[in-house]
Amino acid sequence: MKSCYTIAKILFLSGIAFCLVIFEASAQQSENTPYSRYGLGELADNHFNHIRQMGGLGSAVIDAHQFNILNPASYAYLQAFSLDVGVYAKYNQLKDQNNTNKVGTGNIDYVAFAFPVRNPSNDVYEGKTSKTKMGMAFALMPHSNVSYNILTTSTDPEYGDIERSYIGSGGSYKFLFGNGLKYKDLSIGVNVGYLFGKIDYQRNLDYIDLPFAYQNRYSTNYNINGFIWNAGLMYSLVLNKKQVEKDKSKPSKLLTFGLRGNSIQGFNTEANRINYSIQRVSDQVNRDTSLRVEGVKGKGKLPFELGFGSHYYYGEKWSLGFDYRYTGWKQYYNEANEEVEGSMKNANRFAVGGAYRPNYKSFDNFFERVFYRYGIYYETDPRSLDGKQISGYGLSLGLGMPFIYQRKISYINLGAQFGMRAQELPISERYVKISLGVTFNDDEWFLKSKYY
Repeated sequence: MKSCYTIAKILFLSGIAFCLVIFEASAQQSENTPYSRYGLGELADNHFNHIRQMGGLGSAVIDAHQFNILNPASYAYLQAFSLDVGVYAKYNQLKDQNNTNKVGTGNIDYVAFAFPVRNPSNDVYEGKTSKTKMGMAFALMPHSNVSYNILTTSTDPEYGDIERSYIGSGGSYKFLFGNGLKYKDLSIGVNVGYLFGKIDYQRNLDYIDLPFAYQNRYSTNYNINGFIWNAGLMYSLVLNKKQVEKDKSKPSKLLTFGLRGNSIQGFNTEANRINYSIQRVSDQVNRDTSLRVEGVKGKGKLPFELGFGSHYYYGEKWSLGFDYRYTGWKQYYNEANEEVEGSMKNANRFAVGGAYRPNYKSFDNFFERVFYRYGIYYETDPRSLDGKQISGYGLSLGLGMPFIYQRKISYINLGAQFGMRAQELPISERYVKISLGVTFNDDEWFLKSKYY
C-alpha cells in the first residue's frame, strides 16, 4: 500500500508540473529591457527564493527541507520530499537623459521538486545510521528572456518624419534532472538538462509623411536547443562535534564549503529570416518580399562557469556566508544572432548574506520562528555598450515563514530585491523585484512499512 501511495503522489505532482510547464512555455513577459537584445537575452535569476533572499549564495547553502538547485551536491542533505514553486513581480524604471519609462511585469519563476532517495526515517526504524545519503531533483525554469519595444523618431529633409521601431520577444527555458551523493562529510552532485526556446526580433522602418511609401519590415526568429550540465562539490565540518556529542542541547557550529561549475557547452539553432515592404493604398495592401530564408541551421556556445563559497551555521539561530561566481562569456557565440566570440565580456558576481531566527522552538510567538534573511550583491554583466560593461548591485531581504501542511512543516518565502545597474550607460535601470515561493515538505516518501 505504501508503494502505491508513493506512486500516486509522484503521478499527481508530475501532472501539476506538466500543467505548469505548459503555462510557463506559453507565457509572454512584458518587461521592456533594451539590453535583452544582446546574447540570449536577459539571463534569469535561478536562485530559489530562500537563497535569493540572502543575496544569492548558490555554492554552499544546505537545508534539510529546502534544496539548492545551483549546487546539486546539496540534494544529499535533504531530509524530506520538497516541492518548491516560485513566482515574482518586478517593477522596472528605465531612464535616459530625456525620458523615464516605468514597467511592471511578473511570471512563474520555477517549478521544482527533490527528495532523499532513502527516507531518513528508515534509519530510525532499523536502528542504524547510514554513512551514505543520496538525493534527486527535477526542475523547470527560465534560462533567459527577450523583451523590448523601442521607438525612435527622426526627421529627414527629403522624406519628413521617420519612425524606427525595434521589438524583441521570446526566451529560453531549461529542464533539469540532478543527483547528489554524500559520504560522511563530503558530497558530490550533477545536474543534466535540456535547453530549449524561441526568440523573435523585428525591425520596422516607417515613413510617416509619405502616404503611399513602402514601409520596411525586417524579421528574424530562431529556435534554440541543446543539452546542458553542471556539477558541484560540498564539504561540511561540525566545529564543535565533540561538544555536541556530549550534550545534544548545544547548538552545532557548522561550516560548509561549496564548489560548482560547468564547461563550455554547445547549442543548436534553426533560424528564419524575412525582409519585406508593405504599401497601403486605400483598402488595398501591397507587399513586396525581398528576402525569405527558412530553416538556416546554426550553432553556438554557452560559457563555462565556476563558483565557490562558504557558509557558517550557528545551530538554528543564525547563519552567514559568501559566494563568488565567474563566467567566461568571451567564449560565447551565436550564429543565429550573428554574434561572434569576443562580442561579450567575462562576468563576475559576489554576494554576502545570511539569516537570523530568534527561536525556532517558540510555541506562542509565530514571528520568533520566522527566518529573517538578508544579503547584498555586486555583479558585472557580459553585455557592454560603447566599450563599457554593464554592472549593478542590490540589496535583498526576505522572510521564511513556516506553516503546517498535512502535519508537515512547510515554508512560505516572501522576499524583495532592490537594485540598480547600468548607471554609467545611456540607459540606466532601477528595479524592485518581489518574489514569493512556497515549499511543501513530506517525510513519508520511500518510507518502509514495518510490522510487529
